[in-house]
Amino acid sequence: MKPKLNLEALVVLDVIARRSSFAAAAEELHRVPSSITYTIKRLEENLGVTLFNRQGHRAQLTSAGQALLNEGRSLLLMSEGIERNIQQIATGWETELRIAVDDIIPYEKVLSLCDKFYQFSPSTRLYLTSEVLGGTWDALVSGRADLVIGVTGDGPPGGGFTRQILGEVEFVFVVAPNHPLAKEKEPLTNNLIRQYRAIAAADSSRQLLPKTVRLLVGQTVLTVPNLRIKRQAQISGLGIGYLPKHMVSSDISEGRLIVKETEDEGNSLHSLYCVWPTHHQGKALAWFKEHLSKEAENINWFSK
Repeated sequence: MKPKLNLEALVVLDVIARRSSFAAAAEELHRVPSSITYTIKRLEENLGVTLFNRQGHRAQLTSAGQALLNEGRSLLLMSEGIERNIQQIATGWETELRIAVDDIIPYEKVLSLCDKFYQFSPSTRLYLTSEVLGGTWDALVSGRADLVIGVTGDGPPGGGFTRQILGEVEFVFVVAPNHPLAKEKEPLTNNLIRQYRAIAAADSSRQLLPKTVRLLVGQTVLTVPNLRIKRQAQISGLGIGYLPKHMVSSDISEGRLIVKETEDEGNSLHSLYCVWPTHHQGKALAWFKEHLSKEAENINWFSK
């Protein structure tokens, strides 16, 4: 069946409605007025409706014309989106890039990077998610992300991913000033620490086995959704544990948290990476890889 609508006619309808005049629409579209009139007449004949009330000097839409305009504008927006997508595919720019960010990463620095990216590819849709612990690797393996920022450790067996160093983050063992461990002599032993409740951030993995970090056998644990809530729980004295130093530096300097040395202090520095599937070759991902490398060289991601 031959379509009764075409995008050209919808464009003409839209311009007439905006300008309230067939003549003004002809001027904007660089066409003769008779061509505009003919286009609308053919559209009315095809649909079997009257689109404009032709009484008076201004072009006024009928109820049917207004309904077609509303639907037509949606179609025009959709067609523009399709054109952009096709052009991006042809030029190598992805229509969407999914980025998973570990919650250890200061999000304002990720957003700053996104702002720079939009100056190069404003039409590429960035889809950001937040992950905890092994959730970053899980996002890659499951295909939920094209790029992850803030990965720790080695990935699951099988390979297929490329990683790039982002920086090092330092963890410190902190307690609230009113917590019993605040007054204990250092270094704190594991036997002493396990007597008190730990606060743990829940691993956000969906397919891979979830991870736990620095929890002692037999220790009571309060599990919270992410590091920000873990920090709040420790400030309130609900429990103890390790937190990224950059995240609690102001809490330490202002007395809301106290750093305590433990007998396991030897492994306080952890390397973090950005990782992506090796087969992904899009220009948007290439842009982020390049700029993440520059950021790693020029700034400390984990400084204030």
